[in-house]
Amino acid sequence: MKKNSSQWVLLLAVFIIATCGLIYELVAGTLASYLLGDSVTQFSIIIGVYLFSMGIGSYLSRFFNHYLIEWFIRVELLVGLVGGFSAALLFLVFPLAVSFQPILYAIVSVTGILVGIEIPLLLRILKDKVEFKELVSRVFTYDYIGALLASLIFPLLFVPYLGLIRTSLFFGLLNIGVGLYLCHYFSAEIRNVNRIRMGGIVILIAQIAAFIFSGNIMSFSETLAFNDQVVYSTSTPYQRIVITKNRRDLRLYLNNNLQFSSADEYRYHEALVHPAMMAANNPKNVLILGGGDGLAAREILKYNSVKSIQLVDLDPVMTKLFSTQKILSEINHHALTNSKVTVTNADAFVWLKENKKKFDCVIIDFPDPSGFSVGKLYTTAFYRLLKTAMTTNAVAVIQSTSPYVAPKSFWCVSETLKASGFNAVAYHNYVPSFGEWGYVMAMNSVSYQIPDTFNIEKRYISQAVMQQMLQFPEDMKAHEPLEINKLNNQALVTYFEQEWGKYLEQ
Repeated sequence: MKKNSSQWVLLLAVFIIATCGLIYELVAGTLASYLLGDSVTQFSIIIGVYLFSMGIGSYLSRFFNHYLIEWFIRVELLVGLVGGFSAALLFLVFPLAVSFQPILYAIVSVTGILVGIEIPLLLRILKDKVEFKELVSRVFTYDYIGALLASLIFPLLFVPYLGLIRTSLFFGLLNIGVGLYLCHYFSAEIRNVNRIRMGGIVILIAQIAAFIFSGNIMSFSETLAFNDQVVYSTSTPYQRIVITKNRRDLRLYLNNNLQFSSADEYRYHEALVHPAMMAANNPKNVLILGGGDGLAAREILKYNSVKSIQLVDLDPVMTKLFSTQKILSEINHHALTNSKVTVTNADAFVWLKENKKKFDCVIIDFPDPSGFSVGKLYTTAFYRLLKTAMTTNAVAVIQSTSPYVAPKSFWCVSETLKASGFNAVAYHNYVPSFGEWGYVMAMNSVSYQIPDTFNIEKRYISQAVMQQMLQFPEDMKAHEPLEINKLNNQALVTYFEQEWGKYLEQ
């Protein structure tokens, strides 16, 4: 009976090991995409490093020849220790480390090696308890089921409700719990059982304490990363949202990238919205893609001709935050709760495919194309969908990163719009929080005429300012042929990584 029950105890351990191991991998990938951007690259590298490290662990397992159950429990406790504290450690190290990636990959490697050691040890422990054919079948069945469970519960339950630090700690506690239970179950086969048990209990207590105070850990990490006081922060399935405040301004960061400063955002949003709105000539129906902070909507609502605004933003947490939080909704003048504004939380690409309505003006305020998931929203495929949502005389405008820091990226957007059948009108302005920033208008007409006056409430834009914004000095030009950004090449993402990577290294 003991022999039969022990095999099921160990098979359950396989299930938990597989679930926890994949969770640590997903935590590392998600955290890297939050902090470093380009989620496709980060996840690809982390998956490769993790699997390679598991291979190393499997090879190292051959050197464990005696006391296999004891070594398995020791390794299980180490997995819980390293994996459980991984997210907290990485968040704390990020603002301090000169080079973050080596630390990230080192933690992923150690976790992978430890998990890689465990499965072969379990196979060897179970080989005298289960027939070989049944052994391999059962172990890998439980392993793969655990992996499936992890891939489902991580984005649907744990990230939205616990966040990354608590998620890694929760599964660290599971690993420690398994180790302690096996220590009790197989106590007769373990040397120094009390010492191992005590070590596991110490780790368990430390992780429970870290779980309870995870909010403080995150706050301390963000205090190190940002110069100003962090007044709000949360992780969503799509991004990390942080809001900071000082005596002068309020700032919004998405995945550590500054989105606006309340001190000068009007320069950005007036430049983004008003040239297109004036060129569209009394637009009635306006579409905003992105812009979940409601600041573009605030500017559009200044036009009496506007009857309806459809805002499509991926993250419901973002639009709810800027609809309900008093200090934030005051900045956008309560635009998101205005009766003319309809907010839809959806992927803009998917939404455009299903959309049947035509719009007189389209304001596109997506994040920079730092990864393929956002880069698809700057492709010919997307812009051709955009064309189907525009009336004949409609005008669209796209925020297009900095033409000073990333001229190839900026002009790639312009060339991609032209390849999609638009006339592209590029312009730029200076926003103190960002530096030089660029925009491209897309229209069906063959020419653009600067309006005589911008007859709306404004602080920045004018006819004279618009004339200056249309002029580009030599250091904001690409000076070479550029690839068109298509879904199958994502050339823009490559340009963006190269140009901003060099700038950030300086």
